[in-house]
Amino acid sequence: MFASGLLQGRRALITGGGSGLGLAIARRYAELGADLVLVGRRAAVLEAAAEGIRADHGVAVDCFPCDVRNADAVEAMMDQAFQSRPLDILVNSAAGNFLARSETLSPRAIDAVVDIVLKGGANVTLAAGRRWIAAGMPAAVLCILTQSALTGAPYKLPSAMAKAGVLAMIRSLAVEWGPAGIRLNGIAPGPFPTEGAFGRLRPEGTDLPPAEAGVALGRTGRPQELADLATFLVSDGAGYITGEVLAIDGGRRLEGAAGPELPALRSWTPETWAALRNLGRQPAAATGGKETA
Repeated sequence: MFASGLLQGRRALITGGGSGLGLAIARRYAELGADLVLVGRRAAVLEAAAEGIRADHGVAVDCFPCDVRNADAVEAMMDQAFQSRPLDILVNSAAGNFLARSETLSPRAIDAVVDIVLKGGANVTLAAGRRWIAAGMPAAVLCILTQSALTGAPYKLPSAMAKAGVLAMIRSLAVEWGPAGIRLNGIAPGPFPTEGAFGRLRPEGTDLPPAEAGVALGRTGRPQELADLATFLVSDGAGYITGEVLAIDGGRRLEGAAGPELPALRSWTPETWAALRNLGRQPAAATGGKETA
Protein backbone atom coordinates (compact mmCIF):
# COMPACT_ATOMS: atom_id res chain seq x y z
CA MET A 1 0.00 0.00 0.00
CA PHE A 2 2.80 2.42 0.89
CA ALA A 3 5.10 2.30 -2.10
CA SER A 4 8.72 3.26 -1.62
CA GLY A 5 9.07 6.96 -2.36
CA LEU A 6 5.37 7.66 -1.77
CA LEU A 7 6.23 11.02 -0.15
CA GLN A 8 9.35 11.71 -2.21
CA GLY A 9 9.70 15.43 -2.88
CA ARG A 10 7.35 16.42 -0.07
CA ARG A 11 8.35 18.47 2.96
CA ALA A 12 6.42 18.00 6.21
CA LEU A 13 6.42 20.13 9.36
CA ILE A 14 5.48 18.17 12.48
CA THR A 15 4.83 19.90 15.80
CA GLY A 16 5.71 17.70 18.74
CA GLY A 17 7.83 15.75 16.27
CA GLY A 18 10.68 15.03 18.65
CA SER A 19 8.92 12.37 20.71
CA GLY A 20 5.87 10.13 21.05
CA LEU A 21 3.41 9.75 18.21
CA GLY A 22 4.79 12.83 16.47
CA LEU A 23 8.17 11.15 16.19
CA ALA A 24 6.56 7.91 14.95
CA ILE A 25 4.87 9.89 12.18
CA ALA A 26 8.10 11.72 11.36
CA ARG A 27 10.00 8.45 11.01
CA ARG A 28 7.34 6.97 8.73
CA TYR A 29 7.27 10.04 6.50
CA ALA A 30 11.07 9.98 6.25
CA GLU A 31 11.02 6.26 5.43
CA LEU A 32 8.75 7.10 2.48
CA GLY A 33 11.00 9.90 1.22
CA ALA A 34 9.71 13.11 2.82
CA ASP A 35 12.02 15.82 4.11
CA LEU A 36 11.10 17.05 7.57
CA VAL A 37 10.84 20.09 9.79
CA LEU A 38 10.58 19.15 13.47
CA VAL A 39 9.12 21.72 15.85
CA GLY A 40 8.98 21.62 19.64
CA ARG A 41 10.07 23.45 22.76
CA ARG A 42 13.14 21.32 23.59
CA ALA A 43 16.00 21.79 21.16
CA ALA A 44 17.99 18.81 22.47
CA VAL A 45 15.04 16.45 21.98
CA LEU A 46 14.48 17.69 18.43
CA GLU A 47 18.15 17.34 17.49
CA ALA A 48 18.38 13.82 18.89
CA ALA A 49 15.32 12.79 16.88
CA ALA A 50 16.67 14.48 13.76
CA GLU A 51 20.05 12.76 14.01
CA GLY A 52 18.41 9.36 14.22
CA ILE A 53 16.13 10.03 11.25
CA ARG A 54 18.96 11.36 9.09
CA ALA A 55 21.10 8.34 9.91
CA ASP A 56 18.33 5.85 9.21
CA HIS A 57 16.70 7.39 6.14
CA GLY A 58 19.07 9.98 4.66
CA VAL A 59 16.47 12.73 4.31
CA ALA A 60 16.86 16.41 5.15
CA VAL A 61 15.63 17.24 8.66
CA ASP A 62 15.47 20.80 9.99
CA CYS A 63 14.78 21.57 13.64
CA PHE A 64 13.12 24.74 14.90
CA PRO A 65 12.67 25.11 18.65
CA CYS A 66 9.45 27.09 19.02
CA ASP A 67 6.69 27.63 21.57
CA VAL A 68 3.58 27.25 19.41
CA ARG A 69 1.55 29.18 22.00
CA ASN A 70 3.37 32.35 20.91
CA ALA A 71 1.94 33.58 17.58
CA ASP A 72 4.91 35.87 16.89
CA ALA A 73 7.35 33.02 17.48
CA VAL A 74 5.33 30.80 15.13
CA GLU A 75 5.42 33.46 12.39
CA ALA A 76 9.20 33.78 12.74
CA MET A 77 9.58 29.99 12.67
CA MET A 78 7.43 29.73 9.53
CA ASP A 79 9.50 32.44 7.82
CA GLN A 80 12.59 30.31 8.47
CA ALA A 81 10.91 27.09 7.43
CA PHE A 82 9.63 28.49 4.12
CA GLN A 83 12.84 30.37 3.36
CA SER A 84 14.71 27.44 1.87
CA ARG A 85 11.74 25.54 0.48
CA PRO A 86 7.94 25.62 1.01
CA LEU A 87 6.11 23.05 3.08
CA ASP A 88 3.65 20.58 1.56
CA ILE A 89 2.37 18.94 4.76
CA LEU A 90 1.60 20.12 8.29
CA VAL A 91 1.00 17.74 11.19
CA ASN A 92 -0.28 19.23 14.44
CA SER A 93 0.82 16.71 17.05
CA ALA A 94 1.91 18.92 19.96
CA ALA A 95 -0.33 18.23 22.95
CA GLY A 96 -0.74 18.25 26.69
CA ASN A 97 -3.06 16.38 29.03
CA PHE A 98 -3.43 15.32 32.65
CA LEU A 99 -5.99 13.87 35.06
CA ALA A 100 -7.84 16.21 37.40
CA ARG A 101 -11.23 16.82 38.98
CA SER A 102 -12.63 19.64 36.90
CA GLU A 103 -13.87 21.69 39.85
CA THR A 104 -10.29 21.91 41.15
CA LEU A 105 -8.78 23.25 37.91
CA SER A 106 -7.14 26.65 38.06
CA PRO A 107 -7.18 29.03 35.08
CA ARG A 108 -3.46 28.37 34.66
CA ALA A 109 -4.05 24.61 34.48
CA ILE A 110 -6.66 25.07 31.76
CA ASP A 111 -4.40 27.46 29.85
CA ALA A 112 -1.52 24.99 30.00
CA VAL A 113 -3.41 22.60 27.74
CA VAL A 114 -5.73 24.86 25.74
CA ASP A 115 -2.91 27.23 24.78
CA ILE A 116 -0.75 24.40 23.41
CA VAL A 117 -3.42 22.34 21.70
CA LEU A 118 -5.99 24.84 20.47
CA LYS A 119 -4.18 28.15 20.26
CA GLY A 120 -0.93 26.49 19.20
CA GLY A 121 -2.69 24.41 16.55
CA ALA A 122 -4.46 27.50 15.22
CA ASN A 123 -1.26 29.58 15.24
CA VAL A 124 0.67 27.02 13.21
CA THR A 125 -2.17 26.14 10.82
CA LEU A 126 -3.04 29.76 10.01
CA ALA A 127 0.61 30.72 9.59
CA ALA A 128 1.16 27.91 7.09
CA GLY A 129 -2.18 28.51 5.37
CA ARG A 130 -1.46 32.17 4.75
CA ARG A 131 1.73 31.25 2.95
CA TRP A 132 0.16 28.45 0.91
CA ILE A 133 -2.73 30.64 -0.22
CA ALA A 134 -0.42 33.54 -1.13
CA ALA A 135 1.73 31.17 -3.22
CA GLY A 136 -1.23 29.33 -4.75
CA MET A 137 0.04 26.02 -3.33
CA PRO A 138 -2.06 22.96 -2.49
CA ALA A 139 -1.23 21.31 0.84
CA ALA A 140 -2.40 18.82 3.46
CA VAL A 141 -2.94 19.44 7.17
CA LEU A 142 -3.36 16.62 9.67
CA CYS A 143 -4.31 17.14 13.33
CA ILE A 144 -3.84 14.45 15.96
CA LEU A 145 -6.92 14.65 18.16
CA THR A 146 -8.25 12.42 20.93
CA GLN A 147 -11.56 10.65 21.18
CA SER A 148 -12.56 13.25 23.76
CA ALA A 149 -13.01 15.66 20.82
CA LEU A 150 -15.92 13.46 19.73
CA THR A 151 -17.38 12.43 23.08
CA GLY A 152 -16.00 14.64 25.84
CA ALA A 153 -13.83 13.20 28.61
CA PRO A 154 -14.47 13.41 32.35
CA TYR A 155 -11.36 14.29 34.39
CA LYS A 156 -9.62 15.45 31.18
CA LEU A 157 -11.67 18.58 30.59
CA PRO A 158 -8.98 20.96 29.23
CA SER A 159 -7.85 18.46 26.60
CA ALA A 160 -11.42 17.60 25.61
CA MET A 161 -12.25 21.30 25.20
CA ALA A 162 -9.08 22.03 23.24
CA LYS A 163 -9.32 19.02 20.92
CA ALA A 164 -12.99 19.76 20.21
CA GLY A 165 -11.90 23.23 19.17
CA VAL A 166 -9.29 21.77 16.83
CA LEU A 167 -11.98 19.56 15.31
CA ALA A 168 -14.07 22.67 14.65
CA MET A 169 -11.02 24.28 13.02
CA ILE A 170 -10.56 21.26 10.75
CA ARG A 171 -14.16 21.33 9.57
CA SER A 172 -14.27 25.10 9.17
CA LEU A 173 -11.06 25.44 7.18
CA ALA A 174 -11.73 22.34 5.07
CA VAL A 175 -14.61 24.27 3.51
CA GLU A 176 -12.97 27.69 3.48
CA TRP A 177 -9.64 26.54 2.08
CA GLY A 178 -10.91 23.71 -0.11
CA PRO A 179 -10.99 25.90 -3.25
CA ALA A 180 -7.29 26.62 -2.65
CA GLY A 181 -6.50 22.88 -2.72
CA ILE A 182 -5.73 22.72 1.00
CA ARG A 183 -7.11 19.64 2.75
CA LEU A 184 -7.53 19.28 6.52
CA ASN A 185 -8.23 16.03 8.34
CA GLY A 186 -7.81 14.56 11.80
CA ILE A 187 -7.07 11.30 13.56
CA ALA A 188 -8.73 10.35 16.86
CA PRO A 189 -6.56 7.63 18.43
CA GLY A 190 -7.59 5.18 21.10
CA PRO A 191 -4.95 3.97 23.59
CA PHE A 192 -1.45 4.19 22.10
CA PRO A 193 1.14 3.83 24.88
CA THR A 194 3.70 6.64 24.90
CA GLU A 195 6.02 7.47 27.75
CA GLY A 196 4.85 11.04 28.22
CA ALA A 197 1.08 10.69 27.86
CA PHE A 198 0.73 7.39 29.71
CA GLY A 199 2.87 8.66 32.57
CA ARG A 200 0.40 11.51 33.14
CA LEU A 201 -2.84 9.67 32.38
CA ARG A 202 -2.01 6.30 33.92
CA PRO A 203 0.29 7.13 36.86
CA GLU A 204 1.99 4.30 38.70
CA GLY A 205 0.30 3.12 41.86
CA THR A 206 -3.25 3.75 40.66
CA ASP A 207 -5.83 1.00 40.33
CA LEU A 208 -6.91 1.89 36.80
CA PRO A 209 -7.84 -1.09 34.58
CA PRO A 210 -5.36 -2.15 31.87
CA ALA A 211 -5.14 0.20 28.89
CA GLU A 212 -6.55 -2.48 26.61
CA ALA A 213 -9.68 -2.87 28.74
CA GLY A 214 -12.71 -1.78 26.77
CA VAL A 215 -10.96 -2.25 23.41
CA ALA A 216 -12.82 -4.68 21.16
CA LEU A 217 -9.60 -5.98 19.60
CA GLY A 218 -8.15 -6.60 23.05
CA ARG A 219 -4.90 -4.64 22.74
CA THR A 220 -3.44 -1.17 22.58
CA GLY A 221 -2.41 0.47 19.32
CA ARG A 222 1.02 0.32 17.76
CA PRO A 223 2.64 3.63 16.75
CA GLN A 224 3.35 2.23 13.26
CA GLU A 225 -0.39 1.74 12.75
CA LEU A 226 -1.16 5.35 13.52
CA ALA A 227 1.79 6.52 11.42
CA ASP A 228 0.47 4.55 8.44
CA LEU A 229 -2.94 6.20 8.74
CA ALA A 230 -1.22 9.58 9.06
CA THR A 231 0.66 8.78 5.85
CA PHE A 232 -2.45 7.85 3.91
CA LEU A 233 -4.33 10.99 4.90
CA VAL A 234 -1.63 13.35 3.59
CA SER A 235 -0.95 11.30 0.43
CA ASP A 236 -2.48 11.73 -3.00
CA GLY A 237 -4.50 8.59 -2.38
CA ALA A 238 -6.62 10.59 0.07
CA GLY A 239 -6.92 13.53 -2.29
CA TYR A 240 -10.73 13.58 -2.09
CA ILE A 241 -10.90 13.38 1.71
CA THR A 242 -11.16 16.61 3.68
CA GLY A 243 -12.88 17.79 6.83
CA GLU A 244 -12.97 14.27 8.27
CA VAL A 245 -11.77 12.67 11.49
CA LEU A 246 -10.87 8.98 11.48
CA ALA A 247 -10.86 6.95 14.68
CA ILE A 248 -8.11 4.37 15.13
CA ASP A 249 -9.01 2.72 18.40
CA GLY A 250 -9.53 -1.02 17.97
CA GLY A 251 -13.28 -0.54 18.41
CA ARG A 252 -13.02 1.17 21.78
CA ARG A 253 -15.55 3.90 21.10
CA LEU A 254 -18.09 1.44 19.69
CA GLU A 255 -17.57 -0.94 22.58
CA GLY A 256 -18.59 1.80 24.98
CA ALA A 257 -21.74 2.34 22.94
CA ALA A 258 -22.61 -1.35 23.39
CA GLY A 259 -23.75 -0.60 26.94
CA PRO A 260 -22.73 -1.40 30.51
CA GLU A 261 -23.85 -5.03 30.18
CA LEU A 262 -21.05 -5.91 27.77
CA PRO A 263 -18.36 -6.92 30.34
CA ALA A 264 -20.85 -9.21 32.09
CA LEU A 265 -22.03 -10.75 28.83
CA ARG A 266 -18.45 -11.52 27.82
CA SER A 267 -17.92 -13.46 31.03
CA TRP A 268 -20.90 -15.76 30.52
CA THR A 269 -20.09 -19.42 29.98
CA PRO A 270 -21.52 -21.56 27.14
CA GLU A 271 -23.76 -23.13 29.79
CA THR A 272 -25.19 -19.73 30.71
CA TRP A 273 -25.94 -18.97 27.08
CA ALA A 274 -27.52 -22.41 26.62
CA ALA A 275 -29.71 -21.88 29.67
CA LEU A 276 -30.83 -18.52 28.30
CA ARG A 277 -31.69 -20.07 24.95
CA ASN A 278 -33.63 -22.88 26.62
CA LEU A 279 -35.53 -20.32 28.67
CA GLY A 280 -36.66 -18.66 25.46
CA ARG A 281 -37.96 -21.99 24.16
CA GLN A 282 -40.30 -22.64 27.08
CA PRO A 283 -43.97 -23.24 26.21
CA ALA A 284 -45.96 -20.17 25.30
CA ALA A 285 -48.04 -20.36 28.47
CA ALA A 286 -44.93 -20.00 30.59
CA THR A 287 -43.83 -16.87 28.75
CA GLY A 288 -47.03 -14.93 28.72
CA GLY A 289 -48.29 -16.38 25.45
CA LYS A 290 -45.27 -15.31 23.36
CA GLU A 291 -42.18 -17.02 22.07
CA THR A 292 -39.09 -15.09 23.16
CA ALA A 293 -36.45 -16.69 20.97
